[in-house]
Amino acid sequence: MSKQEIAKEKNTKKFSILMITAVALALTAFQLYTAGVSLLGAWIQRDIHLVFILVLTFLIFPLSKRGKSDQATILDGILVTLAIASGLYIIVFYQEIVMRAGSYTTLDTIFGIIMILLLLEATRRAVGWVLVFIAGFFLIYTFIGPYLPGLLGHKGYGLERVVSQMYLTTEGIFGIPLGVSANYIFLFIFLTSMLEKLGMGEFLLRLAMSLMGRFVGGPAKVAVLASGFMGSLTGSAVANVVGTGTFTIPLMKSNGYKSHFAGAVESCASSGGQLMPPVMGAAAFIIAEFLGIPYIEVAVAAIIPAVLFYISILFGVHFEACRLGLKGLPKKELPSTREVLKEGWYLLLPLVALLYFLGVVQYSPIRSGFYAIVTMFIVSFVSKDTRLTWQRFVDGALAASRNTIMVALACATAGLVVGSINLTGVGLKLSSFIISLSGGYLWIALLLTGMIAIVLGMGLPTSAAYIVAGTMAAPALIEMGILPLGSHLFVFYFAIISAITPPVALAAYAASGIAQDDPMKIAFTACKIGVAAYIIPFLFAQSPALLGQGSFVSVSLALITAIIGVAALAGGSIGYFVNKAVFYERVLLIVGAFSMLYVGIYTDLLGIIAIGLALFTNIRRGQKQVVNIGKSVEEM
Repeated sequence: MSKQEIAKEKNTKKFSILMITAVALALTAFQLYTAGVSLLGAWIQRDIHLVFILVLTFLIFPLSKRGKSDQATILDGILVTLAIASGLYIIVFYQEIVMRAGSYTTLDTIFGIIMILLLLEATRRAVGWVLVFIAGFFLIYTFIGPYLPGLLGHKGYGLERVVSQMYLTTEGIFGIPLGVSANYIFLFIFLTSMLEKLGMGEFLLRLAMSLMGRFVGGPAKVAVLASGFMGSLTGSAVANVVGTGTFTIPLMKSNGYKSHFAGAVESCASSGGQLMPPVMGAAAFIIAEFLGIPYIEVAVAAIIPAVLFYISILFGVHFEACRLGLKGLPKKELPSTREVLKEGWYLLLPLVALLYFLGVVQYSPIRSGFYAIVTMFIVSFVSKDTRLTWQRFVDGALAASRNTIMVALACATAGLVVGSINLTGVGLKLSSFIISLSGGYLWIALLLTGMIAIVLGMGLPTSAAYIVAGTMAAPALIEMGILPLGSHLFVFYFAIISAITPPVALAAYAASGIAQDDPMKIAFTACKIGVAAYIIPFLFAQSPALLGQGSFVSVSLALITAIIGVAALAGGSIGYFVNKAVFYERVLLIVGAFSMLYVGIYTDLLGIIAIGLALFTNIRRGQKQVVNIGKSVEEM
């Protein structure tokens, strides 16, 4: 390559970086303005948001894997131009389109087709083929209804009707899912990205070290706690694994944990972060919008399921550490909790502000997120190490823009699915099909729904998996008597834990690169550690008390029995309780666990008896082993 070609390539690269930075800053300015000054109409807000996302996608992601991600091509420039044109068409002709609703022109159809094709191409680049195939299938389904037999048949729709549904209404691309991305998601991702730039990740990791490092199997418990903290901020299992696992996995290995177990702990703990309030994952905001309830209600309902999820993992790593005879880290190697809080307590203030405005003042998520960002700007000046500079702001805007791309595209493309389902009415048919297939048995309907969410979650981002599965299956659960919030959280929960479920298990694959071990071995071990996580959704789906609904006594009793159940299940799965458990003790623990986890006084009594018997024999056997060891020593 000649010097001129090298210079030209460098200039092209610099121009691409400059363009990406400019668009990211423009997107950030737009989102902050609409959040804090004046929110635009729903359709216009979502349209502008999507155009920014499409432009960034074509500038950042290459046409193919073999392309260079930091250099846009002429084709990308054309796609950027078309994205801007199709977005501007809605803004320029907004009043005219609204006034002639139901009567659409040729230009409407042309620009609608362009927008749909651009969205699918952008989704292919940033998210992958799976969501594109699903959206394409549902789009084709809208046309071929008359040719399908039985349950799947419908009258069918023409090109103009389908395109107008997807492009010129808020029931397709610009539906509720994209509205959540346009209003809330960018703000919360920007907040967490800026906090990360200010040192929040290191602070939370040091805090977890100071709190859990000294206990048995301390490094693994640090991983669980740190991943729970960070997962609520990042909203991504894979990003969480990469962020915290780089430190925690080598630390666990150095403490004596096997590499596959260390990777499993991190991938399992990272997956649950999206369930952890106050921020949670993008789908939690979508749940609130679908159900028409304040986001704080979703966050409060998720507290007990999230606590049970992480308690079950903590029990798993504790029993494994005891089984292996692992100890905690020396006190001298650990930071002081007081010193850690003294150095970085102010970094928690933006999250405190977020909770205050959401829960106490009861502002909307968009206004609460804006005030949390303002708080973050202010507290950054407490220390010169965290002081907000222009470069940090630019880096935060770039990180937030990049991290929003996948979520926004998943929401917009899932809107094509939702729009197709609403247009054809197949959603009601699928709900009836699930009820029919379950034979009227609720637990079978729950099992089918969980499987659908897991399968979709293997190939889709959590938000997209939830939207598709929730649209199809949640109505069936509601019809069978499950509370609407419980039904949607059930789907959301299984979409989350698909990240550790073989054969795909994206979180396990991310951990395998750090742990240097087989991803499938990590995935199956993660399932073993988090086995209770697969049971918890069935509990809160049928017991509103585990969603914080009911009297204080009923909620407390449900929580206590659930904790005992997940502890026994972890012990039976790992093979350790007070001492190493033999086969019949493990059976008793698992039977007792399922009895405690099933809501009912008689099952609780059965569970207490089974677990109590396992505990009694486990302790007695351990005492006999100590006596036998003592006699052997004396004889020597």
